[in-house]
Amino acid sequence: MAYNLCSSPSSLYQPLCNTLSSSSRDSKPRTLNNNFYHSLKLNTLPPQSRITSLQVTNVSLQDQKSPQEEISKDSNFSEKNESSSKSHIWVNPKSSKASILRKSSYDARYASLIKAAKSLDSCSPNKDAVFHILGEFGNKLFEQDAVVILNNMSNSDTALLALKFFQERLEFNREVVVYNVTMKVLRKCRDLDKVEKLFDEMIERGVKPDNVTFSTIISCARFCNLADKAIEWFEKMPSFGLDPDDVTFSTMIDSYGRVGNVEMALSLYDRARTEKWRLDATTFSTLIRIYKVSGNFDGCLNVYEEMKALGVKPNLVVYNTLLDAMGRAMRPWQAKKFYQDIIDSGLSPSQATYAALLRAYGRARYGEDTIKTYREMKEKGLSLNVLLYNTILAMCADLGFVDEAIEIFEDMKSSGICPDSWTFSSMITMSSCCGKVSEAENMLNEMFEAGFQPNIFVLTSLIQCYGKTQRIDDVVKTFNRLSELLITPDDRFCGCLLNVMTQTPNEELGKLVECVERANPKLGHVVKTFGRGARQ
Repeated sequence: MAYNLCSSPSSLYQPLCNTLSSSSRDSKPRTLNNNFYHSLKLNTLPPQSRITSLQVTNVSLQDQKSPQEEISKDSNFSEKNESSSKSHIWVNPKSSKASILRKSSYDARYASLIKAAKSLDSCSPNKDAVFHILGEFGNKLFEQDAVVILNNMSNSDTALLALKFFQERLEFNREVVVYNVTMKVLRKCRDLDKVEKLFDEMIERGVKPDNVTFSTIISCARFCNLADKAIEWFEKMPSFGLDPDDVTFSTMIDSYGRVGNVEMALSLYDRARTEKWRLDATTFSTLIRIYKVSGNFDGCLNVYEEMKALGVKPNLVVYNTLLDAMGRAMRPWQAKKFYQDIIDSGLSPSQATYAALLRAYGRARYGEDTIKTYREMKEKGLSLNVLLYNTILAMCADLGFVDEAIEIFEDMKSSGICPDSWTFSSMITMSSCCGKVSEAENMLNEMFEAGFQPNIFVLTSLIQCYGKTQRIDDVVKTFNRLSELLITPDDRFCGCLLNVMTQTPNEELGKLVECVERANPKLGHVVKTFGRGARQ
């Protein structure tokens, strides 16, 4: 093996100028009107029409740049820093001087910088420890070295101390680059407060921020789920004479969507389609959520199809959002299709995936699919909350899945999930519909012990249950609980009383007529009139 060595020591550092920085941008800033926020509304469909229809357009995505290409755009070190010419010599690897020369190679230099970055990540976050590690380089550190070290760090506390060291020892040609890579470290730690303080320090030192500075801050806010902060920093850019590039604009579709500014999000999306901006899966997920919230479920599907047409691979968040949308739309067959797409794409369903599936199947009363999904969750050790349990139990009550409901109810309690009033309501309704009086009464007692009072649905179910077994006194007793609990009888309750009357012997009809009259005087008058007519 031969080593290609630069004859000039300074040339060892030249590659760093072209490969390391904090930028993730490869597109030129957009030239916009003075107020680019108002220009977003030009030549776009009204929000109402955008929500109601989405057309799939043939938009081609720009190729994703490699990390090294992305990094290089931020540095912008002057060309004059590079050697105008480099002389190279071939060294025989078997030579006795090879090991000595190897230590002078660029690879060895770069490795030492990476090693220093790792040491800084693991050392104590105090000035003495950080300065000691960097002091071992003596006076042989350059601006490019600072960029390399900071760019490979992940400890926000020691990164800030390292920045202080470099500021005290080095003269910077492009100090904004050093600040940008330091902000990247803080972004890794999702520490927006420190990022904002570092920005203030930049301004105090007279360092002018660039597009990369703002894109780093905006993306940090996005990682911290602080969409309002992302918008705040985005809207500061014009005051610094900066125009966002298309990647920043694409990011803001997600941020505006998250804070509920649908008009701005869709305006940016219209521009993205027209100007062929790169959009990531997270942005598409937000767009799908916007249409889901508005109730435009076909719009959700259109965005998904457009996403595929653009070559953007859906991630699990996109699929989970679609599953939830199809559940709300009462389209369980489409939810089932998206679940199969998840499996086919090699993604692993998460708890959110199964939760969305349970809601979709349960609401649509897809009994077997609901139970199958529930069992799959239990096999994988995934937990359910009280809302998911209630969704399954309500479905079981409606479909008469008695054995399954009892099993799931017992599992719920053994899992440490406390049943609520809706849980008991479903169980009592199911027992009542099946004519299982003792089971319904036992569940009612358990409901009282848990500190819950029966609602109108529970009492209606009990009256129906007692009526089937002709326990009229218990019907009257249950009716009296309405006034005790200050519950007003509704039409369904009165209808249930009338239905019980059709199954009641004549000698006990008077008890029920009185109940109907108390529940609804007008209806009671009609019942009495018909009763007298029948006797005559």
